[in-house]
This record gives sequence, C-alpha cells and structure tokens, in this order.
Amino acid sequence: MKKVWVSSWNAGVGLVAAFYGVGVAAVEPPASEPKQLEKIVIKANPLRTDADNATIPVSVLSGERLLLSDQTTLGVALEGLPGVRADTFGAGASRPIIRGQTAPRVVVLQDGADVMDASGISPDHALTVDPMLADRIEVIRGPGALLYSAGAIGGVVNVVDSRIPDAVPVDGVEGFANLRGASGARERAGAVGVTAGEGNFAIRLEGSTRHSDDYRVPDWSTSRLPGSFARSTTGSIGASWFHDNGYTGLSFSQMNSRYGLPGHDHGYDECSAHDFSLHCDDHDEDHEEEGHDDHDNEGSDEGDTPVTRLKSQRFDARGEYSNPLPGLTRLSWRAGFAKYRHDEMEHDEIAGTFKNRAYDLRLELAHAPIAGWEGVFALQNGQSRFDTAGPERFLPSTHTKTWGVALLETYRLNDWRFEVGMRHDWQSIRPDSTQPAYQGRALSGSAAAIWEFAPAYSLALQFSRAERMPGAQELYADGVHLATNTYEIGQSDLGTEKSTGVDLTLRKTEGDFTFEASVFYNRVKDYIYAQTLDRYEDFRLIRYAQQDAQFVGLELDMNYQVNRTISVGVFGDVTRGRLTNGGGDLPRIPAARLGGRINAQWQDWRANLEVIRVLRQDRIAAYEIETPGYTMLNAGVAYDFEAQGADAQVYLQGRNLLNRLAFNHSSYLAQVAPLPGRSIMLGVRVDY
Repeated sequence: MKKVWVSSWNAGVGLVAAFYGVGVAAVEPPASEPKQLEKIVIKANPLRTDADNATIPVSVLSGERLLLSDQTTLGVALEGLPGVRADTFGAGASRPIIRGQTAPRVVVLQDGADVMDASGISPDHALTVDPMLADRIEVIRGPGALLYSAGAIGGVVNVVDSRIPDAVPVDGVEGFANLRGASGARERAGAVGVTAGEGNFAIRLEGSTRHSDDYRVPDWSTSRLPGSFARSTTGSIGASWFHDNGYTGLSFSQMNSRYGLPGHDHGYDECSAHDFSLHCDDHDEDHEEEGHDDHDNEGSDEGDTPVTRLKSQRFDARGEYSNPLPGLTRLSWRAGFAKYRHDEMEHDEIAGTFKNRAYDLRLELAHAPIAGWEGVFALQNGQSRFDTAGPERFLPSTHTKTWGVALLETYRLNDWRFEVGMRHDWQSIRPDSTQPAYQGRALSGSAAAIWEFAPAYSLALQFSRAERMPGAQELYADGVHLATNTYEIGQSDLGTEKSTGVDLTLRKTEGDFTFEASVFYNRVKDYIYAQTLDRYEDFRLIRYAQQDAQFVGLELDMNYQVNRTISVGVFGDVTRGRLTNGGGDLPRIPAARLGGRINAQWQDWRANLEVIRVLRQDRIAAYEIETPGYTMLNAGVAYDFEAQGADAQVYLQGRNLLNRLAFNHSSYLAQVAPLPGRSIMLGVRVDY
C-alpha cells in the first residue's frame, strides 16, 4: 500500500489519484514528465487483470481512501464504493451489501481464502476481518464473481493483507503504525505491522486493537445507542520462504472481540409461530400491517444489553510458483483452517453459542497460450462443522461439505479481449435434527468482452448464468432469533436459484476527466428470500420462501481534475429489487443515493469535502416501514511529513457533520438502531 500511494504523492500525483488508488488520472508535476499510478492486480481474479481492464465491475479501496474510511467494520469501510452498502448492526458488526445482496450471496475472502466464521448466518455476527490491517480491499460486483467463489451471485469482497509476506523487504525491514481516535463513540484504535527478512526468508508480525463505547445518536430517546459498544484485538505472525520461482508461507492469527447487540427486546421472548402467524403476549390481532413506527424505546445500561463474546483462531498457508511444469505459467494454492466460537451473553449467562471448525482449500493452475487462449483452472474444497447450543438456539448443528471446479479463459484480438468461464459446485449439508439432509449441485457460466475503442476508453459487456444452492439457515431455521427481532422458519425442500444477468460497463481511466458507469439487469428464478408473514411491533415472523425476482440498477463514479490543486467528483447508485408476477418489492433493498465531492492538494496538505444524499426508501415489501431520506456531510484534512526517515501523515476527518438522524433501510434494525451522529476522528500513520 505504501508503494502505491506514498510514492504517488512524492511524484506529484493529483488528489484524485491519491484518494482512489487505481483507474484515475495522474497530474503532471511542474518539472517532470507525467507519471501514472502503478496498476493494481486484482488477486481475487484468477486471470490477475487490473481493475481498468476487468470485464466485470471492480472497485479497489486502497491508500488514503482506505485510511480515511470508517474502519470500525468491513461493511462500513466499503460504503463509499459504487453499488456497495453496509448491513449495519450497531458498531460491532456489519456485512457488505452489493447491489442489494448480502451474505450468503456476497462472499468475503481473506486474501483469497474463506473467512470461515459465522457472519453468513446473521447480521449480528461479526466478520473476523479487521480493515485496519488490510493493504487494500477488492470488490467484484455482480454474478460474474461466481467464477471466484461459489454462491456469490451478488459479488465478492477480497481483503488483501500482508500476514504472509510475498517478498523480502528491499531494505530488510518495512512496516507501518496507525493510531486514531474518534469522538462520537469515544473510539481508541491502533494497528501496527512489521516485516523483516534477509536472503530467502521473511517474517511478519502485526496486530490491532479497538475500544469504542456506545455511539451518539442525535434527536433520539437516548443520547447514545445502548448496545453499540465494541472491543476487539487481533494479532498474527507469518513467515515465508522464497524459492527461485516463487514462495511458500504460513501464518497464525487470532481475534478476540466483545460487542453489544442493540435493539434487543425481551418483550418478544415468549413469541411463537402458529399457522404462519405470530402469537405474542398482548398481541393485537388487528395490528396494522405497517407495524409499530415509533422509537420511544428506553435506554438500558450495559448490564441489561446482550453481548457477543467472540474468539477466532486460524492457520493459513499459501504458495505460488511460476513455470512449475511445461505448459503451466503459474501454480498457486491457498489453505486455511479456522476454529471459531462466539457466545451471546445475557446477564453474564450464555444464551446461545455458535462454533465453527472449518477448512478451505484452493488450487489454481494457469496454462500457457493455446491457440491464443490463456486461462486458469481452479479446484476448491471446503468443510464446516457448525455447532449451535443454548436456550436461544434457532438453528440445528450442521456438517457442510463443498467441492468446486472452475475454468476461466481469455483471448485478445486487436482492441478486443474476450472471456469465457464455467464453474461447477457440489454441496451437502447434514443437520443434527430430524430434518432431511441436503445434497445439491450448481452449474454457472459467463461470457464477456471488453472493447478498448479509444485510448483510455473501454466498454465491457458480460452475460452470466449462475446458480446458488440454499444454505443451512434457509433450509433449517426454526425459532426465535432475538438479535434480529425475528422468528425464522426455514424450508428443507428449497431448490437451487438460477440467475441470468447482463452487465454493461463504460470506463475512462486516464486524463483530467475519468469515470466508470455500470448498468445491470439480473433475473433470478426461484429466488430465496426472507418473506415476512406477520409483524407485532418491531418483531417479525419470517419464512424463507422462493419466487422469481429481478434486479436492475445503475452505478456511477466520475472525477474531474480542475487544476493541479482541485478535483471534483459525482457518484451515485440505485438498485431496484422486485418479485415478478406482481409479487411486490423485496425487503431491505438499499435506498438510492447521490453524492458530490471536492478534493484539494497543496504542497503537503490535502483536504476533502463530501456531501451524500440518501433518498427516502418507499419501495418496500409487505410489513416493512418506509425509511426517510437524509443528507450526510463529511470533511477532512491531512498533512504529510517525514519523521526519522519515515513517511508520516496526520489526518483529521469529520463524519455526519450536520448531525443528522439517519436510518439504514438495509438493516434488520432499521427502526430501532439509527446510524451514528456527528464524530470527529484524529489519527496519525507512519510508514517506513
């Protein structure tokens, strides 16, 4: 990361390039030739193309933009990217939402390997990934990402880190340190990483810590949101041995986390489901469909707030070799094993326990050109033993096995490049209940072309036919899930989703004016969704059902370098998700948004100003409540300097400076857990 953006500043690269890392224009320094930013290879793509030449929409969060993002959780850190939102759940957990889809249709990878936690089960389960330790974060949007991971109809998020070194430091030692604090939640956070090596060996040590209290909420019944506190520590050690044609590495990492669960209401403890309707104490049979719309909930002290206590340990091994055999240009492999557990605590007693022992293996073989075609064959295998226990258990324990094979080929002809790919997956799930075991298979494929019709201009078109098998929660859930204020009912006879989509992307990647615009259409046969059957106040009865659906949307990101000091930009996205044949709108689809930004750079100073308008979401599913629109104002300033030969930066960033009361329609807690109010962050980072 240091090589990408620090060197770019020193060379006089413009502010847009500093903030966005890839696919933007460089500004000509007064006394030197124009320089371009280093192309960032997308590691989640087996073909190892860069973002500018991808046939599918790709975004990369890196450099200063990653540093200045809200790195409390992965989902929140990515919210500024086109088509990406966060499934917020207080400050302790949030999952990325891509084009209206989240887990299990959005797969999160840690440098190419599955995260192997419990985040795919529920939005209150935290991802075991710390953005403060990331070098960069790659986001692949749309069903074309299925070639890189099974079931990823929405997309893939790949968090690239340095836990396993892939090179020996040039000067023998390199690293970073980052300290920050924020006012809104009294956050104190820090991260540090050091890589040292000599000859053919390198070792990496890194760690992070974060401590935040309940965050402030404006114009609410309580000044701070009860249960929105979070504490976490992460540490890892890794080492690599380098060969003449590659490397082999190994790492161990551990995360410990403790965070609150906002919106928890024990008034729903005794709710039950009968004949697809709710039966709760004081349940009014004539309650209105739109449910309870006030927010006069009383605050509670931390002792009354449910708390999640999480511990994750994992081993990772990686290797990559060039020209390992005749006809093969690259062999790379990933292996990961994780031991995960989290307890949901109430009054210091365990109300629910989730454990996961899992492994994930992936092998990629890239072959030399055959009649002009180059490609990669991938083989993937995984296994998960997911155990649940406790009085609030709403899922049986399950044993899941997966296999996948994929082939991706590319061919270049003059200004055109073509890609074709296929993937086949097998999955079996065996529950410890009387419900039947699941066995299924899925076949996915895509065809794409990118036309570089002028210098720095390209037009990419992709067609995809993707399938996704149901997960354990959709098949077997049965019980009260108090974290999300729902009673969940699964269906063990759910079939495979079949998605057909088209994606069109227009890019301009160099010059003063750069942009990327994407439109997409996706039609899904037998789409699996959480259908709300009944609602009592903020408690809902949901059943996982299947019905045909369609998604259509637009994503836009434009930047213009006015002069060597000022750049301006406009961005926005909108997604519409509906059930076909008059079925109505799908639940928790993000509202449309439109934003503008101004960036400035003068000598060692930089400043940014951003205004985002999120529109009212009135396209709602049955029993949903409309979410009002809101305006966010964010601004910041940063200063670069040298300290003892190291590159350093002091930064000040303000979020929600207008202190607006805002609700996230995509959250299960949209009506009871507002977004944070005004917060000022001060930090310092040193790279050496």
